[in-house]
Amino acid sequence: MMLILASASPRRRDLLTQAGLRFDILPAAIDETLHPNETPAAYVQRLALEKALAIHTLHPKATVLGADTTVVSEQQILNKPTDLADAERMLRQLSNRVHQVHTGIAVITPTSQHSHVETTSVFFSAIPDDELAHYLATGDSLDKAGAYGIQGYAARWIPRIEGDFFNVMGLPIAAVSRLLRETHSL
Repeated sequence: MMLILASASPRRRDLLTQAGLRFDILPAAIDETLHPNETPAAYVQRLALEKALAIHTLHPKATVLGADTTVVSEQQILNKPTDLADAERMLRQLSNRVHQVHTGIAVITPTSQHSHVETTSVFFSAIPDDELAHYLATGDSLDKAGAYGIQGYAARWIPRIEGDFFNVMGLPIAAVSRLLRETHSL
């Protein structure tokens, strides 16, 4: 089986590698505009499927994995910040609150198509101003949905989660493995 990850995310690449999977990487370029009245879960599921389909049309004999992750706080989708001011706004919104991380995954093979949305609740403590300023100065917040990575500096503000830790990193490995088994690709 040839598995293709339709994503350029270094975290997804690392997670699949750690899970012992062999794969190629071929990022999909799709329009990621939110549709009117689209829920966050439907949004990430659609994007994961569109990414997988875009690559599957180029490699119809392969198994293609598409994924998309977003952070949702107070009914607002927090994708990757546009700049440091946007990252600060997002982190202040997350401070001392609970939010959800949704990851849509889609696996397409020559004979089947399966998708799933994984949701994890993330509990943030209050973020002290000096720690926020230090974190923003690192630039680490700019390439992550919600302006943080659970596996890095921001871990100090996350006392608890409910759900899949790897989902918050961008790829729920257990769910991916289940979909690959269901499609007989694993």
